[in-house]
Amino acid sequence: MKTPDRQKWMKIALGLSIFTIAYNLLEGVFSVYFGATDETLALLGFGVDSFVEVISGIGIAHMVIRMRNTEVTEHDRFERQALRITGTGFFLLTAGLIAGILINILQHNAPKTTLAGIIISGISILSMYFLMALKLKAGKVLKSGAIISDAHCTRTCLYLSVILLISSTLYELFSIPYIDLAGSLGIAWYAFSEGREAFEKVKENKMACSCGDCH
Repeated sequence: MKTPDRQKWMKIALGLSIFTIAYNLLEGVFSVYFGATDETLALLGFGVDSFVEVISGIGIAHMVIRMRNTEVTEHDRFERQALRITGTGFFLLTAGLIAGILINILQHNAPKTTLAGIIISGISILSMYFLMALKLKAGKVLKSGAIISDAHCTRTCLYLSVILLISSTLYELFSIPYIDLAGSLGIAWYAFSEGREAFEKVKENKMACSCGDCH
């Protein structure tokens, strides 16, 4: 039954999905650019993660559009393909980060500066926090496990931002050796977890939470 309140929250959910896609695109561009320019692997990996999240966001937006017309309990073909691409992207990112960590250790490379990482991660923490809260609200109002699951995936993005902020701040203030690589390793671990969860969603094909605790 399409009540006015439900229609309002469906529009909000769709708007949040579109904003997530646009934000991740912008964040990815700046992170990859400054990560490469400043030679900070953590920020570079964070940026690539943002691009992979765009694919996931497109799948979520597609799902929300379907929800406007019918009850959605399973992923359709488009969403399953988006999840496969997302999972593969996260696994490739994990492998790339691990290779980058080893190369940087062997060559004794260090970032020129991590100031951009501090700024980008700070903005991301605020953005992801409010996005997560609004998605949780929309999911509860619409009684949608899928939207609640997406909210907890956004929480994972928040954790990644915290890792980047900590590693970037410690390096910028104290020039701690390999702290940028430690941050990269943390991002790699989360990327691997997200990739595994994406393929689990394809296998289960049910609209249930898998990116974190759904309570």
